[in-house]
Amino acid sequence: MPFHKSITIKQDTILFLWKITESYDWFFENVKLKEKSVLRLETMKSESHRKGFLAVRMLLQNIGYSDFDLFYDEYGKPHLHDGRHISISHSNDFSAVVISNEILGLDIEQIKEKTLKIAPRFMETHHLENLEHEDKLKKATVIWGIKESIFKIKNEKGISFPEHIFDKPFDLKEKRAIGILKFNNKEEFFDAYFDQVENYIFVCLFEKRNE
Repeated sequence: MPFHKSITIKQDTILFLWKITESYDWFFENVKLKEKSVLRLETMKSESHRKGFLAVRMLLQNIGYSDFDLFYDEYGKPHLHDGRHISISHSNDFSAVVISNEILGLDIEQIKEKTLKIAPRFMETHHLENLEHEDKLKKATVIWGIKESIFKIKNEKGISFPEHIFDKPFDLKEKRAIGILKFNNKEEFFDAYFDQVENYIFVCLFEKRNE
């Protein structure tokens, strides 16, 4: 099952998902890659990472772009040559790409017990109080996604998930949240949109214009 679905996050922002069921050889035969990407692919030891990398390029081909339209800056952040903003994420069975006219960050994560186990290391666990176990799993995954997405946008040396990135209390049913970065004597706010696709949570996050 190749191209899975597209989701309109808001005007001029669309998320594209690829469910990975194909073999590595199928991807390699069908994806057009620039030489730099082939060399990068050869350094990846995990087949899952290689397939995720190629699935992202297949997504780009499906929406009118290609690997040749994508480049990375010195911090490893992806960009498109046409000036639109892009963020990329991969987790096990899914690769995801979001294209927007706004600066944004994307994270997709599988819902799993491990996230809840390590929650005290990256979040304030009182956010999980009075929730059923399943909702605790989901909320911890959303909060991890918020932190990952903020880090993707800011990408500054020294940012710590537990010490600098926070979220305002939110309800899972609302599928929206506000993330906060407190770093270098500055406080910045971000709008987060999240939802579940199969056993995965995606978070798409934007710099908040006004707070």
